[in-house]
Amino acid sequence: MKKIAILASGSGTNAEKIIEHFKGSAKAAVTLVGSNKKDAFVLKRAENFKVPTFTFTRLEMEAGKLTEKLLEEGIDLVVLAGFLLKIPDDLVRAYPDKIVNIHPALLPKYGGKGMYGMRVHEAVKDSGDTETGITIHLIDEHYDEGKIIFQKSVSVLPEDSPEQIAEKVHALEHKYFPNVIESLI
Repeated sequence: MKKIAILASGSGTNAEKIIEHFKGSAKAAVTLVGSNKKDAFVLKRAENFKVPTFTFTRLEMEAGKLTEKLLEEGIDLVVLAGFLLKIPDDLVRAYPDKIVNIHPALLPKYGGKGMYGMRVHEAVKDSGDTETGITIHLIDEHYDEGKIIFQKSVSVLPEDSPEQIAEKVHALEHKYFPNVIESLI
């Protein structure tokens, strides 16, 4: 049985869908959820499923504590689900091609430092793009530049607000992210 760790900084809707997806699976289980924010709602969601949680600071992560914890726990795959910090090089080296992220746009568009959450959807709206979507990719040393393993698009109507665009993108995330993770195991 493969062990999955989820790292998240926010409310954790994607984390919850992933935990639900693997509940009772013979292939894998989410065995750990970590956050850089002590008050992130993702921690409560994980606790509701009896998944152990932990928190860490940016400094602790950069000092190798996160990598140490994941290795100690025997984690096989690291999933970023709304995790806003850049993954340190030591973690990338410890988990080559074993860290997967979801981005709320069709990379390479609207990626990079500072492009997350509503900022992405506002940029899509401001650009006049007629489609957006999700990108699931492996993590490397750079923001949003790792190997793309899955993309799915959705139409953007001229009258769509950034909030409506976000709803469409969230629906794609919840539908596809758990299955793509399973295909990696």
